Amino acid sequence: MTQEQKTTLEERIVDVLKTVYDPEIPVNIYDLGMIYRIDVKDDAAVEVDMTFTAPNCPAADFILEDVRTKLEGLDGIKSANVNLVFEPAWDQSMMSEEARVELGFE
Repeated sequence: MTQEQKTTLEERIVDVLKTVYDPEIPVNIYDLGMIYRIDVKDDAAVEVDMTFTAPNCPAADFILEDVRTKLEGLDGIKSANVNLVFEPAWDQSMMSEEARVELGFE
């Protein structure tokens, strides 16, 4: 896979991640800053590191499955591995400007 193909696939991955929401927050997980890393491998496998706004998120299983299912549904992705991480700990500074405005922080 060329670097250009990886870049195009990463853009599509970001687009699909923006369709995943925590049911309790009206902002997508990407703009919330919950996605820490997207790694597209040469063999079209994808690894994503993500976190939650709180370690005891009641919707954790639902959100993780939604991310994995949507990623594996993208053309060009062979497999998707979603890693749940808590380092660094999530905080409000990780949100996009749009997310901060939407949630009334700005």
